Amino acid sequence: MAVTPDVPRDTNLIGLTRGDYKGRPSTLCKGCGPDSISARIISVAYDLALKPTRVIKVSGIGCSSKTPAYFLSQSHGINGLHGRMPSLATGALIANHTLKAIGISGDGDTGSIGIGQYLHLVRRNVPVVYIIENNGVYGLTKGQFSATADLGQQLKYAGLNELPPIDPCLLALTADCGFVARSFAGDPRQVEALLKAALSHRGTAILDIISPCVTFNDADDSTKSYAYGKAHEEIISEFTFVPARDEITVDYPEGSSIDVRMHDGSTIRLRKLDNGYDPTNRMAAMRMIEEAHQKQEFITGLIYVDESRPALDELERLPETPLALLPEDRLRPSREALAKVMAGF
Repeated sequence: MAVTPDVPRDTNLIGLTRGDYKGRPSTLCKGCGPDSISARIISVAYDLALKPTRVIKVSGIGCSSKTPAYFLSQSHGINGLHGRMPSLATGALIANHTLKAIGISGDGDTGSIGIGQYLHLVRRNVPVVYIIENNGVYGLTKGQFSATADLGQQLKYAGLNELPPIDPCLLALTADCGFVARSFAGDPRQVEALLKAALSHRGTAILDIISPCVTFNDADDSTKSYAYGKAHEEIISEFTFVPARDEITVDYPEGSSIDVRMHDGSTIRLRKLDNGYDPTNRMAAMRMIEEAHQKQEFITGLIYVDESRPALDELERLPETPLALLPEDRLRPSREALAKVMAGF
């Protein structure tokens, strides 16, 4: 009897398969935007050969905050209180700054109860990839308007929204965030490119992803719907991510381009479109967002990048060895040292 040889499995640079980066089966509605984002995280983590045990996942409350269960099952995860994900991320990364952090939040978790925590995480430049799965409603509690809902939007169960929306990207820019991007869950190629760049950024990387709620907010006139996103997406630049381990050679159309070198040696290559947008100009980024609001445009891409700001672990002068791994004799002052300090008072 002929013996069929084992078929080799596709593995990445650290010997893991794509399946090794998956999580539990999703319990979200079929077609939900956050499920698409979970699939993109799995794909990117595999491509970048991330070690799952060196990744932490933190989240708050809501449909979006359930999704860490659906990817990277071998990673550490903390699902916290509503709006408190930034505190979890800050504490974990102070204790061990060598971990790679992925924070999953929603428009309610970030734009309402967690807005203060969001802004302070950004101004501290906590090294976390902060993903906002933005759909304009509270899908887990039957579709009330969130803080990012469109002014004048009418929903069957929520009535008319008479309040202007909060833009999490504009807020991040005012707090001097060094990486601000927006994408659309229905554009997997762009989401993956932005995720790869965000994971290579040194400090806080904000990625606001419009993620349609197929149950409560997928009307064609909503800027958070699939139909609106497909019809009105304005991509501000073409985007290529080049990992540090690869030779920097890319194939891209004719036109001016700008290379942004990340702290780990990887490169973001941006080809400017007709508007000649420069993602390294913070004031231009804020102006573009405001103009897009006025025109009801839906812009996506890398809005702003600045690699010069030190991250929180640098500002706090944390030792190379994580605090969580330091022996007790380095964490606790001796009796003599304590006595000397007390004598100074």
